[in-house]
Amino acid sequence: MLDRLKLVSLTANEDLTKKISEILNIDITPTKVTHFADGEVLFEGKESFRGNNVYIIQSTCAPVTERLMEVLICCDALKRASARTITCIMPYFGYARQDRKAKARQPISAKLVADLLTTAGCQRIVCTDLHASQIQGFFNIPVDDVSALPIFYRYFKDLDLKDIVCVSPDHGGVVRTSKLAEKLNAPIAIIDKRRPRPNEAEIFAIVGDVKDKDCIIVDDIVDTAGTLCLAAEKLKQLGARHVYAAISHGVLSTPAVERINNSSLEKLVITDTIPLPKEKHSDKIEVLSMAELFSRIIVALEEGKSLSSVHKAFANEHYSN
Repeated sequence: MLDRLKLVSLTANEDLTKKISEILNIDITPTKVTHFADGEVLFEGKESFRGNNVYIIQSTCAPVTERLMEVLICCDALKRASARTITCIMPYFGYARQDRKAKARQPISAKLVADLLTTAGCQRIVCTDLHASQIQGFFNIPVDDVSALPIFYRYFKDLDLKDIVCVSPDHGGVVRTSKLAEKLNAPIAIIDKRRPRPNEAEIFAIVGDVKDKDCIIVDDIVDTAGTLCLAAEKLKQLGARHVYAAISHGVLSTPAVERINNSSLEKLVITDTIPLPKEKHSDKIEVLSMAELFSRIIVALEEGKSLSSVHKAFANEHYSN
């Protein structure tokens, strides 16, 4: 059933793509991505794509513009090479935070990126924990938003923590936090946070009982880690026993790692949707892989099976064991 499958790795997720290829026992299709001195991008396939189902693995993480252009140009090349289908497995969807006009004269960049991907020739998108689920509606092609929560659940269940409280970093993250709390049979707390400027936050209060509890902050993105470290410090001040964080996408812009190392966090747990370079490795940062779930999704697409049933089965395995 996988005879028509071709796996293409661009520059963002080479390690993740390698893990997927090993699980599927399929070679990564040889390609070449060239960046010219002026920033122009060239994609070249080293073998035919005619009649194949091609899966591009690429997060649009930093440098975001370069990663996005690589995907767009790759899609265009595959379309012109008569690929049968083009699926972008985009573990981290960049520009997702620009999903609405928060102020006058602002763009809705997430919608623009959706239009660009569709125009370039992408026929399906698979993402992990979109910043807002309604971004799926920006596309006129199928979009599958898979969750990392089962992987986080398994990690914290194995730690055998006591008196857990799942903490939402803001009011908008309550639904995501509640899902993990339900599986862990734990209550939730909510941080009353205001953001006067991008990448800056002020914490006014925490709603909920965290005294003598093991707290898990649940979120989709950690960027400069300013909010996360402020939240961890506030929780400790209110008597939390330990503070952990389960965050899908480790953007970790400067000075995030330094802040985390100097913070009250016991451990920041992220996934490999964004690669963690060696210079950002830390004893306080744990990386969990999405490779198994993405591999199952690729097989399901090739076999014409329901992706929701695949994700449900994957989740049940993690929740039941």
